[in-house]
Amino acid sequence: MAQRIDINRIQRDMFIEHKGEPYRVLDYEHVKPGKGQAFVRIKAKNMLNQNVVEITYKASDSITLADFNQVFAQYSYNDGQNYYFMDNQTYEIISIPKSVIEEETKFLKEGLEVVVFFYQNRPVGIELPKQVELKVIETEPSFKGDTQSGGSKPAKLETGLVVQVPFFIQEGDLIKVDTRTGKYVERVK
Repeated sequence: MAQRIDINRIQRDMFIEHKGEPYRVLDYEHVKPGKGQAFVRIKAKNMLNQNVVEITYKASDSITLADFNQVFAQYSYNDGQNYYFMDNQTYEIISIPKSVIEEETKFLKEGLEVVVFFYQNRPVGIELPKQVELKVIETEPSFKGDTQSGGSKPAKLETGLVVQVPFFIQEGDLIKVDTRTGKYVERVK
């Protein structure tokens, strides 16, 4: 039996059901207008089709929590269509279609630890670490004096992701990238 909770207990990263489909709460806002009833506006990602929607509930509503399982796994490889992860406990291979994790693929490198989400025994998404370390494979060379300007330049990383980095970053450097924003954090020493 699905668990129901009061809408006012909503939190980020919670899994809820809306119109029979699973959603992950990205953000929420409690709104108390001058006139009328208070309500809660939720920004959520559909875990089946990856669409992000806004859902509004009355403050007196309750919602159903989606029945999700999660498995800690390690990224192994991809064949262009599917991405393969190894369950850290059972060592079973989990296959996830590229279309399900399109956004996350630009941060995946062999051995990366992720959380795989299952809904009704089907993998429907992954959660990446907050930051990943990736190697710079292509960027423009630095010139004397570039570091003082405080600007940035594009750098292609080992996964194909292109990020803006400070001028002092060179090919072969290992950098940290924020997986939520896709932005450079720091050079790894």
